[in-house]
Amino acid sequence: MTDTSIKEVAELAGVSIATVSRCINYPEKVTERTRAKVQDAIAQTGYSPNTIAQSFRRGRTNLIMVVIPSVGDPFFSALMRGVKRAAQAKGYSVVIEETQSNTMTADEVSRMLVSNQTDGIVLLGAISPYGTEILSAKSRRNLPIVVGCEKVSPDLADLPSVRVDNVAAASDATNFLIKHGHKRIGMIRGQGSSLLTKDRETGYRTAMREAGLPIGFGWVVEGRMTIPGARHATRDLLNCADPPTAIFCANDEMAIGCLHELRDSGLVVPDDVSVIGFDDIRYAEVTVPPLTTIRQPAEEIGERAIYRICRRIEEGPDVGNSEPQIVPHKLIVRQSVTAPRE
Repeated sequence: MTDTSIKEVAELAGVSIATVSRCINYPEKVTERTRAKVQDAIAQTGYSPNTIAQSFRRGRTNLIMVVIPSVGDPFFSALMRGVKRAAQAKGYSVVIEETQSNTMTADEVSRMLVSNQTDGIVLLGAISPYGTEILSAKSRRNLPIVVGCEKVSPDLADLPSVRVDNVAAASDATNFLIKHGHKRIGMIRGQGSSLLTKDRETGYRTAMREAGLPIGFGWVVEGRMTIPGARHATRDLLNCADPPTAIFCANDEMAIGCLHELRDSGLVVPDDVSVIGFDDIRYAEVTVPPLTTIRQPAEEIGERAIYRICRRIEEGPDVGNSEPQIVPHKLIVRQSVTAPRE
């Protein structure tokens, strides 16, 4: 059976390729309704579960697993366009697993990798709780793994990656606010456990320190990388004894939440408070006002990650070095930043 046939079964059942595999190899992990849909699709296409299982276990599946926080996230949606375009050009299919939806347990991910059901894995963003299991799978099978966007965990920091320099990019964003005359600059960060959050906070703190500016009490707050989280964080910043005149948000979704909360509080951006984001998602240019932000070349990161994993699949996991490929970021100036009022 070909990979295309596996895709046909999955498409007919309305599930992912990984779900078809789980129905065959680990039926107890799948709901009865999903199992029935997959079995009906197998019957309609004329293929048997044994044939499908054999195709997953042969020497090469031409499948790459992409672990992603959320397909619906605008940044990762753009990144996945690059992933799919490059995978198609190289003759590979992509299995997508979302860490937020918890559709696969860590043990299932480990078993899938070790049993040759995918040829390699691309990790995009934070991957907890998969980290240790994937690492142990890597040691048993020497599986090709490439990281996109960030250093996902200290245990996996030595894996090859494709990303921007988050420290430098966050420093550039903060310095842009400083150059406009802001001295009270707050930051809405992501989860404190995220290495990406730590890098961007490091860039912010470095720029403030080098400019000789203090970081006031309560000026760094967590926004959970979401719009609701950023709205709550913005309220905390406004309630500070000496509230910031500018806010650096560690991603654009939080910047959008920040803009909404400032407006609902009766403040005007940028006249009362300036806001800068990170990522340059597709909504950034249509916010009110249009958002100044740091652009990550999302599609390019996705493409490079796929080409890098394909090389490791085809030539061996040890081919080339494991140094990160740093892609350039760019400051996109729009209308959400101006000089502070006297």
